[in-house]
Amino acid sequence: MTPKGARVVVGESRNPGPREPSSKGRWKAWWRLIRADRPIGILLLLWPTLWALWLAAEGFPPPGILLIFVAGVVLTRSAGCVINDYADRWLDPQVARTRDRPLATGELSGREALLGFVVLMALAFGLVLLTNWPTILLSGVALLLAIIYPFCKRVMGFPQVVLGAAFSMAIPMAFTAVTGEVSQLAWLLFAANLLWTTAYDTLYGMVDREDDLRAGARSTAILLGDLDR
Repeated sequence: MTPKGARVVVGESRNPGPREPSSKGRWKAWWRLIRADRPIGILLLLWPTLWALWLAAEGFPPPGILLIFVAGVVLTRSAGCVINDYADRWLDPQVARTRDRPLATGELSGREALLGFVVLMALAFGLVLLTNWPTILLSGVALLLAIIYPFCKRVMGFPQVVLGAAFSMAIPMAFTAVTGEVSQLAWLLFAANLLWTTAYDTLYGMVDREDDLRAGARSTAILLGDLDR
C-alpha cells in the first residue's frame, strides 16, 4: 500500500547508476586485461625466443636462462596487453572487436592499469637482473618499444613495424644472455621475426580496418588499402 501523498514513478529503476564489479568480477577483468584467456599471444612471443635460445646455445640452453626467459615472456606479454589497452582507451569503445575490454567498459580504471603495468614490468626486470649487463641494457630498449607501440597508432601509418621490433627484442636478449654478444645470426633472426610479426598483425588488423578508419586510428592494414583483395 502506498502512503497518502507519496509519488509513484512508474518504470523508474531503483538503482540506475552503474554498480561496482564484485571482487570475483574484478579478478575476471584483470584476467581478460592481461589476455590470460587468449594464450596464443604468449606462444607468438615464446616461439622466436626459444629459437634464439637454442641457436645461441647450439643445443639445450642453460636451464636457469630458459626459465628466466619463459617467465619473462609471460610477464612482458601481459604487461604489453595492459599498456596497449591503456593507450587505446579512446579507440577500443569505437571498435566492435574491442569494445568489451575492461578499460573500455569501465570495469577497471586507467590508474589501475598503469599500476598493473608497472608491477608486471618490475617483476620482469627482476628476472633480467639475474642475467648480465648486455641483456639488461637491451631490456631497456624492449621496454621503450613496448611503451611506444600502442601510441604509434595515433601518429604513424605502420605501428605494426614497431610491434614487430618489440616482439623481436627477446632474440638479441637471448643471445646476450647465453653468449654475451649479439651475433649476425641473431640480427637475421630478429629481422625475420619482425617481418613475420608485421605480416600477421597486419592481417589481424584488417578485421578492424573500417572501425579504425572511422575512429582516426592508423595501421598497416589501412596503409595498404585494398591490396588484400
